[in-house]
Amino acid sequence: MQDKEVKGKSIKADGTSKRFGGVYPLSGLEIRSLRQLQRDYPASPYIFQSSRLGPLAHDTIAGIVERAGELAGLPFPIHAHMLRHGTGYYLANRGIDTRTIQSYLGHKNIQHTVRYTELASTKFQGLWHD
Repeated sequence: MQDKEVKGKSIKADGTSKRFGGVYPLSGLEIRSLRQLQRDYPASPYIFQSSRLGPLAHDTIAGIVERAGELAGLPFPIHAHMLRHGTGYYLANRGIDTRTIQSYLGHKNIQHTVRYTELASTKFQGLWHD
């Protein structure tokens, strides 16, 4: 992720493709952490940087996520794309509109987003008044 420009309560991220670039909201803790990174490494255009001062390779990130799953004692293998799936399910279970989730995840086709809302526990919440 290049361009670690933090403005207000969001970050502009230029990904490797249009799909992963965009402006994303940040929590207070994330903002403070990113600002600390900017102070510690003012010359770096990357948030996640290799020891050679370049961006982390996809395989490196995949290895980090896989190892984190092992250290957490999860009973199944973890891959980095599961973080995107987790985000989709989390937002759907919070009752976030499907089109908003689609836009946030960068899906061109709504059918790729619908899978998250099909399993949402809030799917029928509020349909009937007692």
